[in-house]
Amino acid sequence: MGYVAVKGGNEAIERACQLFAHERTKGASPPLGVEQIREQLYLAVDRVMGEGSLYAPELTALALKQSAGDTFEASFMLRAFRATQQRLGYSLPVSTEKMRVVRRISSAFKDIPGGQILGATSDYTLRLLDFELLKDDAALRRAFRERVFSNLPADAEIPDTFPKVIHILRREGLLAETVAAAHPQAELSDITRQPLTFPASRSAKLQALARGETGGMLALAYSSMRGYGNIHPTLGELRIGYLPLTTAHPVTGEPYVVGEVKVTEAEVLARMQGNDGMPRFSLGYGICFGQNEIKAISMAILDRCTRTEKPGSPAEDQEFVLYHIDGIEAMGFCNHWKLPHYVDFLSDLDRLRKAQELARSGKIQGDADADA
Repeated sequence: MGYVAVKGGNEAIERACQLFAHERTKGASPPLGVEQIREQLYLAVDRVMGEGSLYAPELTALALKQSAGDTFEASFMLRAFRATQQRLGYSLPVSTEKMRVVRRISSAFKDIPGGQILGATSDYTLRLLDFELLKDDAALRRAFRERVFSNLPADAEIPDTFPKVIHILRREGLLAETVAAAHPQAELSDITRQPLTFPASRSAKLQALARGETGGMLALAYSSMRGYGNIHPTLGELRIGYLPLTTAHPVTGEPYVVGEVKVTEAEVLARMQGNDGMPRFSLGYGICFGQNEIKAISMAILDRCTRTEKPGSPAEDQEFVLYHIDGIEAMGFCNHWKLPHYVDFLSDLDRLRKAQELARSGKIQGDADADA
């Protein structure tokens, strides 16, 4: 078996990058605009914003276009850009009761204060291909909008706030409070500036979960939901809407609203516990950028799972969960296997050949897995 040195170097790498760009731009279809991605593929944009840990819809759409739709690469680009930006300050805490709600449901109660608001969702449709989208054009869109908005009431009162569903249980003493809620941290953790240490504080854990990869979090949460763990939740409330972004005014120090951020919030009710001898429901909490319901629910389940006193499954092990949900770190480690490993592999080859030589001579016993 022969080995040759890799030739080409910088020129080969540059050509590979050019070829990737060519693959994205070849063909007769019109160029895909960043605004089109932001408006029409908004769920993909929201997912990448959360995993990239930066609320920037236009930049996220650009990253999706540049990466040819690879959400891992797009999230990587977004987080890398985030790392270059100056940090001006921290926003102030805000209650999600102030959310401008666009969707709000509960599977725990049929009738909830303020009512169930289905909002924009595909949850209640058949998963069938819509072949009419093959001939999508401006005229069809205008006709669709006219059909949808023609019979709306002229005056529709929308409440400024909606009460939290879990407050119903809290008022009756049916909900166990977390240790973090009873004893808030004097100073919140910032995992972008300090590395995770274990056991992680609740604020650090929620930060790590909030920017975790949706699929990885779903896999771990699903393992607990289906019985490998011990958390089979009920969705107390799921809400999507816009939260005011409030900071301290640089001159007066007073709270000042500078904009709003679209988020998804989930609160799940899990198995009963009672540290004081009184049985109560326990709560899991999740919140993330944009509309990403699967991630928010998975986050809430993992939040509750990782508070288990004696972990009995991977989803209940805080260190296991927080180290393995970061999609960018996981992708980077997986991709690094594509880099040269010639020296390592040559060493493995030498050891294997030596082991086979010893096995043939009868000097060692065992199967092919014997370590020389």
